[in-house]
Amino acid sequence: VQLVESGGGLVQPGGSLRLSCAASGVISSISYMGWYRQAPGKERELVASITSDGSINYVESVKGRFTITRDRPKNAVYLQMSSLKPEDSAVYYCNAHVAEIMRAFMNYWGKGILVTVSS
Repeated sequence: VQLVESGGGLVQPGGSLRLSCAASGVISSISYMGWYRQAPGKERELVASITSDGSINYVESVKGRFTITRDRPKNAVYLQMSSLKPEDSAVYYCNAHVAEIMRAFMNYWGKGILVTVSS
């Protein structure tokens, strides 16, 4: 299983970006998809997550600004980021709990994509 992120880049404060992550492979089921981020010198933190039953969780600092959505047929997850702040700058990682056909669920990470919020 591979997770491939896209949509990062440089944006001015107050701007918006949409991150995408698509899972590929012989996938039977995805129970969880989420976005994490890691800024220089800081630990990786959960930004937003969505489970197979639709439960959504956000870190407090992005509530009201970020929206996570999922496209089941495409095995994809998206993160719409608005009102971006310099402190949102980080490498963003896609994470998913995926079961391939005839296999148990495993945890997968994307390679990460850089988001820079700066004027």
